[in-house]
Amino acid sequence: MVQGTPAGDDLIRLAWPDVGPEEAAAVAEVLESGRLTMGAKVAELEALLARACGVEHAVAVSSGTAALHVAVLSLGLQPGDEVIVPAYTFPATANVVALAGLKPVLADVDRETMNIDPARIDPGQRTKAVIAVHLFGRPARIEELSDLTLLEDAAGALGARRGGRPCGGLGLVGCLSFHPRKIVTTGEGGAVTTNDARLADAVRQLRNHGWKPPELADMPVAGLNYRLSDILCAVGIPQLRRLEELLEARERIAAAYAERLAGLPVLLPRADDGDRHGWQAYVIQLERRDEVLAALRASGIEAQIGTYALHRLSAYTDQGPFPGADRVYERALALPFHTRLTASDLDRVAEALRAAVASRPGT
Repeated sequence: MVQGTPAGDDLIRLAWPDVGPEEAAAVAEVLESGRLTMGAKVAELEALLARACGVEHAVAVSSGTAALHVAVLSLGLQPGDEVIVPAYTFPATANVVALAGLKPVLADVDRETMNIDPARIDPGQRTKAVIAVHLFGRPARIEELSDLTLLEDAAGALGARRGGRPCGGLGLVGCLSFHPRKIVTTGEGGAVTTNDARLADAVRQLRNHGWKPPELADMPVAGLNYRLSDILCAVGIPQLRRLEELLEARERIAAAYAERLAGLPVLLPRADDGDRHGWQAYVIQLERRDEVLAALRASGIEAQIGTYALHRLSAYTDQGPFPGADRVYERALALPFHTRLTASDLDRVAEALRAAVASRPGT
């Protein structure tokens, strides 16, 4: 069992959002306006997101999970239709499929990229779509997927590019998250991105109870309250304006880690040649992950497992086996990764990791 992280001033945190006075001033501006939701800041955030993802439409919602949910609902699939989902991903990717009355069908992942393995996809007669996750910001090899409708779970890939094209604009629809561990955060929040005007309208309707804009005189479908407030949009807008700066800063930290961890028996994260990693997290792979994780935490270094092998969770134990997902689940380790890390912080993480890797059980 992995022990908890000791508290203290010398704790190296896993994540730290890039927010400060500019975000505070933007929130104060919204509070002063008295328009706290569905106002001008929502539209401004959406315009910036559409530009960043190279699409015509971006629709802000209350979380990345909400983005996935309304994106799946907007496809108009029939109960029992199947959607392929990676076996190694955060559970929300599969949960929204099940909650929409559809069947999530797990597919194994590549042991190096940790993304869905196109060779492991076996569409059935009722398979209607595939959700490709750009896991931890590494662009998935979407061009190798079948001709199924493609949804991108780009929750951690804002700013990432596949062959020069921005993630979030590679499929029919993309889904973003603005959780505090993401490169741009609104605290909680998400967005759906697409070039399909009909789909964008359906998402706007679903996020607001099913009302038909602009007059809200009718509610043709039953919807949800997945709106994102202007207060939270105001937090995200300044970060979106400096997205390139934030991504470059994370690229420098990733390079600094790679330099310090060279020579250790670990698999370092990277993107395919010609791609740009989104660097939502810095996730390595190594043997004896749980022992190393416990050692780092005992040293005052926050670390975490990568994410989850879905077939190991009770909701999805009816599927499998998935040897690729098992392997990466047992080996993936997320190290502290944010722009407040100093050179000495990185040295300390590397030294603690080196010591943990060198140790043996019982020594």
